[in-house]
Amino acid sequence: MRSVITVVTVVVNVLSMIGLIVGVLLHSGRGGGLSDMFGGGGAAALGSAAAERNLNRITSVLALVWILTVTALGILLSA
Repeated sequence: MRSVITVVTVVVNVLSMIGLIVGVLLHSGRGGGLSDMFGGGGAAALGSAAAERNLNRITSVLALVWILTVTALGILLSA
């Protein structure tokens, strides 16, 4: 049973890690980020602010899931 929980935790950890990498890469840096990618800087009106807010939330949740799974793996593998 313990090995099944460990495997599930590793799978969730890897998926959250990949999602976190993608989320960070989609964030806007000095340019427009997500808004420039899908429509140009001049036409970035209402939709891009909401998209950035949602991207921030998704990235934060993925970071929290990743931290929790790393902690869980540390506990599972130490015993």
